[in-house]
Amino acid sequence: MYDNKTLVSVVIPNYNSSKTILLCLEALISQTHKELEIIVVDDGSTDGCLGLIEPFHVTILSTGNNAGPSKARNMGAMAAKGEVIFFLDSDVALFTDAIENTLIAFNQNSALGSVCGIYDKVPLIRDSIVEDYRSLQAYHWRKSSEGIVTPGFFSLGAVKRYVFHEIGGFNESLRDSEDAEYGHRLSQHYQLLLTSTVMGRHDDDDSVRVIMSKLFKRARTRIPLYMRRGKPMQGFETPARALALGFAALTLLTLPLSTLHWGFLALTVFWLCVFIALDGSQYVFVAKERGLRFLIFFTSVHLLVSATACAGLCKGLIDWCIDPAFRRGGVSA
Repeated sequence: MYDNKTLVSVVIPNYNSSKTILLCLEALISQTHKELEIIVVDDGSTDGCLGLIEPFHVTILSTGNNAGPSKARNMGAMAAKGEVIFFLDSDVALFTDAIENTLIAFNQNSALGSVCGIYDKVPLIRDSIVEDYRSLQAYHWRKSSEGIVTPGFFSLGAVKRYVFHEIGGFNESLRDSEDAEYGHRLSQHYQLLLTSTVMGRHDDDDSVRVIMSKLFKRARTRIPLYMRRGKPMQGFETPARALALGFAALTLLTLPLSTLHWGFLALTVFWLCVFIALDGSQYVFVAKERGLRFLIFFTSVHLLVSATACAGLCKGLIDWCIDPAFRRGGVSA
């Protein structure tokens, strides 16, 4: 059983975090659970953020170059002394009870190997309306999927130390979907809980272009996970939401033709309606939170982002068919 004397090692992969690292560390200092070992693993930062970190009583390690979050997390975890390793991204500020609630969750279910949290619906730093879209979308998807899942969310997620050493580290060849891959691997042996009792505010992307680029890569690298044998993927990536990606692509493909003939217009509207209906609760949630005007903006951005993710899945399927290294779950050009 874990109690208020249990040492928790917080491992923070850090890369050019000068915008958020102070908020991240200050939130850790304010945790209701006080027995913390904070390990910051710098991943080749060039923005001077280390100067902001040094005044804090933390352990600072270095990967030596920009090797990606998997290597940084693995390095921090291997140095950790706590019974629980809490992985935390440098652009997340935890709610004050997040780590305490993590230990409570572990105590309530001995079958758990990992406890992961969700992002608040309010961004940590609001830079644009696009960040409002991303925060609400991520919050709803994860909130609606609370319970036992397979993908991990190790931007704010904990693993029992002995489980980490048993399962092995993150796949260092992956820079995208590495936490989903690790969670899926862990879930073959232990349960992974996704819970809103562990929450933090996240400084998400404020550019549609950046979101599209990231989700294309993540969707592509999900394919090896979907194709693996063993326990199937279970979480917010539901069959209905996966199907919605295809209808988003169909909507955008027929949209240019909708001005040529009413039949194309009707088809485009039909595809769009199906796209929305497949995740209807999301749009009801957004409308209640922000009203009709923002809902129109939200739907437009989500349509574009979803079509991009569909393209990423298609690219991943092609790579799966022709690239043996990609089938093994690694990364190829």
